[in-house]
Amino acid sequence: MIWNRPLRFAPIYQTRVWGGRNLEVLFGRSLPDAEQPYGESWEISDRPEAQSIVTDGGELGMSLNELWQQHRVPVFGSALELHPSDRFPLLMKILDACDDLSIQVHPPASVAQELGGESKTEMWFITQAQEGARLYAGLRAGVTRQQFKDSLLQGTVADLMHSMEPVAGDCLFLPSGRVHAIGAGLVIFEIQQNSDTTYRVFDWNRTGLDGKPRALHIEESMRSIDFQDHEPEMQIPQANGALVSCEDFHVSHVFGDAEKLGHSGENLTVAVVEGGFTIQGMELKAGDFAVIPAALKNDERQLSRVAHGSQWLEIRIPPPIIISE
Repeated sequence: MIWNRPLRFAPIYQTRVWGGRNLEVLFGRSLPDAEQPYGESWEISDRPEAQSIVTDGGELGMSLNELWQQHRVPVFGSALELHPSDRFPLLMKILDACDDLSIQVHPPASVAQELGGESKTEMWFITQAQEGARLYAGLRAGVTRQQFKDSLLQGTVADLMHSMEPVAGDCLFLPSGRVHAIGAGLVIFEIQQNSDTTYRVFDWNRTGLDGKPRALHIEESMRSIDFQDHEPEMQIPQANGALVSCEDFHVSHVFGDAEKLGHSGENLTVAVVEGGFTIQGMELKAGDFAVIPAALKNDERQLSRVAHGSQWLEIRIPPPIIISE
């Protein structure tokens, strides 16, 4: 098979009680139902229950897992040939928060397996923020575990959360164990470990789409929250555009003066924030995600017809650390 074009996948839409219709308004998406609130579009997913399928640039109908299992080196590069995961290790989404999400936490690796879940470190890149919209992350200075536990009984958890008012272009890193919530009025690109484990601490006393209260996970949350995590700040972009660099992913914010995507032998995923460009005859516009195969040569990575003001994220998976015996 010749891997000389970016790979695009069919989005997997998820209805959410806090969702809306911004996926169609902002990105021209055709949503499955004309009435339902869609809160998430899973753009790059190798979950057993939600598998990304190639729609352009490769063998149509091939799943992301098939690419990872059967075409690892030409698509994802020799640096990831020995990656231990049997699934593509990241999950990438667009979130449309038209109402507040639950206050929640994802378990750190130290307790995830014991709790029957999966660790999840993630980051948010804000693509749209209405005036007054808020993010909640970590605890206010001085808040203790006991105060937090007491607030659960009193229904005042939100008062103990550190909050901030983001603008488009802001980025927040959320290591597993950081209690958090997304407020209403935000559209976000989310890059995370390939995990779908979320423990809800508080859900604003509302019901789900089925009219019933959504389940809370108080015991699991209390074991997962990092109670030493107080008042985290937004990421400060580095001079080279780097936003987040952790053991699970590296993410950079790139503006339209770039001439190509990566270099020969390198895999990356591009997520277009604004504007767009063409690569190998494929047009990518705001809201589009595409995997750039490692097999693309340098001259095949050149960008053309880059729209004025274009910007995008470049997401890379760091090579695994191999410990020799």
